[in-house]
Amino acid sequence: MKPLQACINRQQNRGIFQNFGMLVVVLLAWCTFASAQHWTPVTPYPGSGAGTAILRTDGIVMVQELTAPASAGGHATGNWWELVPDSGGSYATGSWSLFTSTASLGYAPLYFGSAVLPNDQIVFVGGEYNFGVQDDTNMGFVYRPILDKWISLSPPSGWSKIGDAPTVVLPNGTFMVGDCCSAKEALLDFSTLTWTSTGTGKADNNSEEGWTLLPNGKVLTVDTQNGTESELYNPSTGKWSLAGKLPNPLPYNCGLSIVPELGPAVLRPNGTVFVAGANGFTDIYKTSTKKWSKGPIFPPNSAGEGQDGVADGPAAILPDGNVLVMASNINPCFITPSDFYEFNGSTFITAPSPPNASNEVSYDGRMLVLPNGGHILFTDGTQDVEVYIPAGSAKSAWKPTITSFPSSVTRGNSYTIKGTQFNGLTQGAAYGDDAQSATNFPLVRLTDAVGNVYYAVTKNFSTMGVATGSKVVSATFIPPTSMPVGPATMVVVANGIESDSVGLTVF
Repeated sequence: MKPLQACINRQQNRGIFQNFGMLVVVLLAWCTFASAQHWTPVTPYPGSGAGTAILRTDGIVMVQELTAPASAGGHATGNWWELVPDSGGSYATGSWSLFTSTASLGYAPLYFGSAVLPNDQIVFVGGEYNFGVQDDTNMGFVYRPILDKWISLSPPSGWSKIGDAPTVVLPNGTFMVGDCCSAKEALLDFSTLTWTSTGTGKADNNSEEGWTLLPNGKVLTVDTQNGTESELYNPSTGKWSLAGKLPNPLPYNCGLSIVPELGPAVLRPNGTVFVAGANGFTDIYKTSTKKWSKGPIFPPNSAGEGQDGVADGPAAILPDGNVLVMASNINPCFITPSDFYEFNGSTFITAPSPPNASNEVSYDGRMLVLPNGGHILFTDGTQDVEVYIPAGSAKSAWKPTITSFPSSVTRGNSYTIKGTQFNGLTQGAAYGDDAQSATNFPLVRLTDAVGNVYYAVTKNFSTMGVATGSKVVSATFIPPTSMPVGPATMVVVANGIESDSVGLTVF
């Protein structure tokens, strides 16, 4: 059966177009879209189930192991697996290996805060359901990939809990974390691994909130417990201020005695922030005017059980600026199935779903923007890891540019590269308080004379800001010793969008 006809048959079977007299052109347009973007399975995950994924600066993805999807009672084991792309740069046909574990350290939370630091190290803080126990641990660690070493990180002074906390790396490279269950925030000095209090004037607790880094360096959040308010954090003053009332209320407690849930918030290349509500509504924040407007309402759930929304769940930016988002029923919350959509700036377009969508809810999912064309890695707590292949492409103005680079390099040595928009126009993927997988940092991809792909280690980023425009920024890169000598090409990749290539010689 042809893919387009199969698509039409599926939609007719689902009852989406009950009236045969509806415009056939609409059905054809939808199916053409759905056949363009698609999912492809990754080499099966060897662990019991794949959880949060983090992209390292060497192009390797480290993936947390779960016993099962969260909605099925799964919890973290403390094991971490790494996904290495194949010689052609594909992650779908890459290889897995078990490379580290925090089980012996007593640290295996299901939900936690995390971020890649400018020195190529990765910070992990707090957590909920540590080894399956419902708690709000204040433990933390800094992981050093080159040494495969975990360094204990003490909590901020006086913090008895951190839990499933919001985190962000500010433009100056400082890591910021919020206590899950109060209005406290703190900044990490990664050179001394010490904390400084910040965030005066927060209007409500941080619980269930996510933080979105804006082009002006401020951080946007939607309050979950303070009516319909939003807030901005100013790194220059260390203070929060109100950022305007939401036109649509977005938090929703699902009719339960819980803190209201919220969906992801993603900055798009045009400077707008798309925020998915747990109640099915959405709102748009325009950074240029600092004004809010109403976004579209999520479609009904595909199973006909009620309204879709995102009461915890992932989203990710696609190369063309669309936002891929995972939603599920919110009447009531936390029941299957889940649905996938692309938000194109004005409306939702139904996207194809991965194989396990019918058995999962939105909070089972995690997304990560990969550096090969903006493909999206998707994990759901099972061994079936998938990659979403988008159809659209980035505008040329969104690409990083290389303005200064060495004409020759020696493997294993450090070099400086300069250019513009090395950090991309957005953080990449979003979830909120339970998981962070930001990729707003430069990766350097090298290709040898026969087409084999290698990633250098990158670090010492001069900024972690987004949408830096014509400002010249820099980073250090270290060509891998596994690369052959000879001519090669090099690109800088940010959130899956790559620069034009330049040539160099590898020694």
